[in-house]
Amino acid sequence: ADFDKGEYRWVAEALKHVVFADAGNREAKDLLADAYEQMGYQAESGPWRSIYLQGALELRRGVPSAGELNTSGPDTIRAMPPEMTFDYLAVKLNAEKAKGKTLSLTLEFSDLNQAYALRVENSVLNYSKKPTTTDARLTLTKATFDQVQTGELSVDQAIASGDLRIDGRREALREFIGLFDSFPFWFNIVTP
Repeated sequence: ADFDKGEYRWVAEALKHVVFADAGNREAKDLLADAYEQMGYQAESGPWRSIYLQGALELRRGVPSAGELNTSGPDTIRAMPPEMTFDYLAVKLNAEKAKGKTLSLTLEFSDLNQAYALRVENSVLNYSKKPTTTDARLTLTKATFDQVQTGELSVDQAIASGDLRIDGRREALREFIGLFDSFPFWFNIVTP
C-alpha cells in the first residue's frame, strides 16, 4: 500500500531490514528493487540514480560477475610515482596477515637515483625516503618494479635476469608480498 502511495523511501527503509534478516525472501527483494527503481527514476543526481538502479539490479540478479575492470592496469601503474604506489600497497595490506609481523625492505631505484624504506609494523605499511637497516635491500629500476606489479614479470624472473638484485634476507620479500589482498571489482551494496 505504501508503494502504491509513492512512499518509496519508507518502503526501501522497511524492506532493507527484511532483506538483511532473510536474504532469501524473493518477494521482499523484488519490492525493494521496485522501490529503488522508482527512486532512481526520480533522482535528479546522476550518482544517486546510478546507486539506486545498481541496487535494484543486484536485488534482481545478484552481484555482477562479468565486465570486471582492472583499476590498476599497466598504464595506471606506470604513471604512478613510487610514493603513490606505496600508498596503494598500504591500502591493500591485509591487517590480519600482518598482525604481529615486523618486516622492512629497502627499494633502491637505480634509474631514479632514489631509495625508499618500507616497513610493516602493527599491521600498517609505512615508507620513508630515509632508508635504514632493513631485512632486505632490493635494487631495481622503476620499469622492473612496474612489470612485477602488473604480472608481466615474476620476482623469480626478475632475479634470474638480473633486473632485480636482493641483498639480505630473501625470505623477507616473499613474506612481504604475501601480506597483500586483491579486491574484487564488484561487491554487494544492498544485500548481505
